[in-house]
Amino acid sequence: MTLKYKFNLKDIKLEDFKVYLLSLFKAILPKKKIKNIDDLESFIQKKSAWVSQVTLYSYLKTRMGTKYVLHFDNEELMSSINKAKWNIYSISLQDLTFYTLSYLNVFFNYQEMNNAKKIYEKILDDEIKNGMPGDVIDKGKTLFNERLQKIDWKTYFKSWPFNESALALYEWAPIADELKILDRKIVLNSMILKWENIQKEFIKLIKI
Repeated sequence: MTLKYKFNLKDIKLEDFKVYLLSLFKAILPKKKIKNIDDLESFIQKKSAWVSQVTLYSYLKTRMGTKYVLHFDNEELMSSINKAKWNIYSISLQDLTFYTLSYLNVFFNYQEMNNAKKIYEKILDDEIKNGMPGDVIDKGKTLFNERLQKIDWKTYFKSWPFNESALALYEWAPIADELKILDRKIVLNSMILKWENIQKEFIKLIKI
């Protein structure tokens, strides 16, 4: 069960906030064209991590207010934030994998749809060294396979393709329920808007 908190003046470790700031900086760096499956995998991994981190930490920072303190030793809270980060990332990877391959299938006649599972599972397996929990990986693979069985490649890219990761942000963010319910629309929209920017970037990067 996800732990819920009301934030006070002690909220995020300096190391975690540095990750958030670094993610913002990386967003403005020059972008590499997507020319093959390895480039696509790299794009999916990096952009999913960026969206997950920025939306989660932005939400936490907003709820903390302007007088936040970067150092604190609440291990229980940090454990909850870390758990949220990995779970949101897992679903974000799924959404972006399905979106990119659906788009390529429709507009570029890409037919190697079996690469969807290969890309997703390889990214998860590579994250083990970065501390991604095994239970999150196993749950992610199971859910991915369930979604894969139902996907319509011809329509996925245009039918709320990032809805699941937006709902994951809302579900996993460690905010008190009475506060979170007031934020539902804002939280979901914040994730969708970030994804809209990624969609535009993807379309530019696959143009010849």
